[in-house]
Amino acid sequence: MWPNNKLALFFLVLLFTISCFKLSYCSNIVCPEIEKEALLSFKESLEDPSNILSSWNVSADVNCCNWKGVVCSNITGGGHVQQLRLQGLRGKMNPSLFDLKHLKYLDLSQNDFEETIPSFIGSITALEYLDLSHAGFYGTIPHSIGNLSNLRTLRLNYYSYESGLDVDNLEWLSGLSRLEQLNMNNVNLIRASNWQQVINTLPSLVELRFQHCSLDFMTNATLHNNVSTSLAILDFYASNLMEYSSSTTPKWIFQLSNLIYLDLGSNYFEGPIPTVTNYATKLQHVDLSFNQFNSTIPDWLYSLKDLEFVDLSNNYLQGPLSNDIANLTSLNSLELHLNQLSGKIPSGITANLCKMQKLDLSRNNFQGDLSYSFGNMSDCFLGALEYLHLSGNQLSGQLPDQFGEFKSLRTLYLDSNNLSGAIPIYIGKLSSLVNLVLADNKLSGNLPESLGQLVNLELLYIRNNKLEGVVSEVHFANLTKLKLLYASGNNLTLNVSPNWIPPFKIMELKLGSWDLGEGGQIPTWIEKQKLNINWLDLSSTGISGIVPSWIWTITYLNLSHNQLHGNIRHLRSDRFIVGSLPQVGADVLALDLSNNLFSGDLSPFLCGMLSNNMLSGIIPNSIGFLTRLRSLNLYNNKISGQIPFSMRNCTALIKIDLANNDIDGSLPAWIGNSLPDLRVLVLTANNFGGEISPDICHLNTLQILDLSDNGFSGIIPRCVDNFTAMATKRSLPKYSHGELDFNVDMGIFRDSATVTTKGSELEYDNTLALVTNIDLSNNNLSGGIPKELTNLVELRSLNLSGNNFTGLIPRSIGDMKQMESLDLSRNSLSGEMPDSFRVMSFLNYLNVSYNHLRGRIPESTQFMGFNASSFIGNDDLCGPPLTSNCSRSGGPKKKDDNHYKTSSSSKIEWLYVFVSLGYAVGLSVFCAMLVLSKSWREAYYEFMEDIWNRVCVFLH
Repeated sequence: MWPNNKLALFFLVLLFTISCFKLSYCSNIVCPEIEKEALLSFKESLEDPSNILSSWNVSADVNCCNWKGVVCSNITGGGHVQQLRLQGLRGKMNPSLFDLKHLKYLDLSQNDFEETIPSFIGSITALEYLDLSHAGFYGTIPHSIGNLSNLRTLRLNYYSYESGLDVDNLEWLSGLSRLEQLNMNNVNLIRASNWQQVINTLPSLVELRFQHCSLDFMTNATLHNNVSTSLAILDFYASNLMEYSSSTTPKWIFQLSNLIYLDLGSNYFEGPIPTVTNYATKLQHVDLSFNQFNSTIPDWLYSLKDLEFVDLSNNYLQGPLSNDIANLTSLNSLELHLNQLSGKIPSGITANLCKMQKLDLSRNNFQGDLSYSFGNMSDCFLGALEYLHLSGNQLSGQLPDQFGEFKSLRTLYLDSNNLSGAIPIYIGKLSSLVNLVLADNKLSGNLPESLGQLVNLELLYIRNNKLEGVVSEVHFANLTKLKLLYASGNNLTLNVSPNWIPPFKIMELKLGSWDLGEGGQIPTWIEKQKLNINWLDLSSTGISGIVPSWIWTITYLNLSHNQLHGNIRHLRSDRFIVGSLPQVGADVLALDLSNNLFSGDLSPFLCGMLSNNMLSGIIPNSIGFLTRLRSLNLYNNKISGQIPFSMRNCTALIKIDLANNDIDGSLPAWIGNSLPDLRVLVLTANNFGGEISPDICHLNTLQILDLSDNGFSGIIPRCVDNFTAMATKRSLPKYSHGELDFNVDMGIFRDSATVTTKGSELEYDNTLALVTNIDLSNNNLSGGIPKELTNLVELRSLNLSGNNFTGLIPRSIGDMKQMESLDLSRNSLSGEMPDSFRVMSFLNYLNVSYNHLRGRIPESTQFMGFNASSFIGNDDLCGPPLTSNCSRSGGPKKKDDNHYKTSSSSKIEWLYVFVSLGYAVGLSVFCAMLVLSKSWREAYYEFMEDIWNRVCVFLH
């Protein structure tokens, strides 16, 4: 033991000696006077609300090397200031920093200087590291920074694109030949058109970050070898100047041989994903999300052995996902959602990828039994996975037993597939689970009581399945963290004690179509959640009676399709009237009380959906206070009066449906100017009159316009081609929250619209964003059909029947190639049906009956399928499907057509006879005059001789 003690004592003495020497050595480091004065001057120009610079005080410590944020060089007796790290300051930068001749490291990030970057920065030529990020600077970056030839790191990035920093060019970067790291995220580079050429001049560049910089990718460049071999990190996220319009990916990006990190997300690049050179095998991070790539997943991706992160989501990628994906054994995150990938999910993912933490394959077209891909998972995969998102595919089968063996799974999304069977009991073993989404499948059976053991569960979505049976307090026993429960659209019965106090504090509760027990009343336990709950759906639950007063403070409320009743009246003296509905709270954003038994006058209570009740009275002026109102549905009531002028304040309105009421007056002109986002306007079956104001043409987002069954007169405004939403190709929102599916996304009620098309009424909800319709039928409109109407090339349904339109059908009607339903019946249209009808291949309903059309019905396969009733009432129309055939002239043949043909032929023969006789008589008279009159003969012979001479001369 003794030798060991001596050895330990020796090292202890040695360590003490070194420490003392170092302390003595460091204590001799004193900053020069000129540098100390420079720092004090710099401090004087700053505001220091957090006392960051409190140690900068000569009375406390004369040596500035000991001040906070200051680091000096280790030179005995005269250490120079080499580093400054200062955050949390405000004010102006003092040029005294110029006196810090040995300053190599300057970090002034996270400040609030509120000035332009001072040009004297470029005079601190010893700088190797300069960080001015998030420091409150604005304006144009000075070119003088290009004088810092020793600079290795330059950070000018900001939190957001509103930083205010920009450049007039980037040529000053060419002076930074040693630069290795450049971060200019959110700096506006729109004027730096030659940025690619400038990057070529930085041979040492390793890291380049240009997020949100408005770069011009249209000019292709070729990188020099030295740059292509040095760059390892390339971040161009959302930097395309051509935002929302397509451009191709610069090919040089995929030729960088040492690239480790690549982010080209949100740039709207189109076409196939480019080919990577054989040298680019070091990639660890690839993000090509939110573009318009339309190829298959390239083979080179499967060969990147070091790959850890892949995000190709939100593109148009097609084809299968190769089982070679199993080669990427380092992969911990794979995001391929919102594409068009198909086939089976490769089983190699779950068998081989032991580091996988996040797997998102949602919103594709993957098929097959879930057990094929997830029925033989490796233990390492089961232990590593934390996030699994497979929603929005076509997966089938039951939940595999192995799902109960996940050790770290926190999020499981399996909604919107074709999964069947019961929710397995083992689901309760997933103790780490926070989010469980099984909605919109075909799951059946009882809800397992083991759900109550998920102590970390915050979100449970099981809506729109075929679940049945009783749900008791046991199902919620340990769900103390539950915040969101979406369970509508099942056949479940709630059986809890009247005094039950839930263990959770719910924020969003959707129990539509449940049997809530408690004698058809709103359960008292929900009232105990009133301080937390802001979303409540109790639609189609059979509840009845008077609505309790506490419920009107809930932000999103759906009580539709029940037996609730009472009069809608005003709130008086801060006390609710028995049997009435009070005013709703100011925070209410969506309300659906449709299909109940409410009655009485419409009052300031108005909001959301009150359709299909027995409401009467007028729309109150107070509706103007609902400035966030997006959908107003009051159809099928007994509302009268006019649309109040105050509604112009409801500028967020997307849908107005006032159909089937007794509202009168003219169509307000302010609708076109005050409601810029209006997409659906339905005023059918009211008492409106007057002319349709041209101001309505300002509604360029309008998709559905229904003014039918009113008393409108005058002409259709010629500016209708300003309805650009009807001339633009429609598609369902790719990211599940488009404007018209607002309430669908929020889960309160599925907003819909009833449209008269194809001769019948159709209701649209899920595909409402695709519908384009104009219905002006059964009014007193007159004049011609404006040619401008045919510019609405994406219009799918047009109904102008039952008016007084005259003139011709526009020849350009065929331009409306997406038209599916066209009704022009019961007007006074004349002329022939344009031939351009033949190219309307989607037209499956047509009615032009009872007009004054004539001529041949255009011949096409489409028209052969129409019934003759679509053309009746036009006496001069002929051809299939009508039974009257057409003559050569295009008109219909008459019954005595053969008689006319014979008579006509007879007249033509006598004409020939009389012409011949006339010629013979004329010739005889001429010849007789030559015989009988000498002067005629001489004149005739002289004339003929002269003609003969002329001919001879011409021939010679």
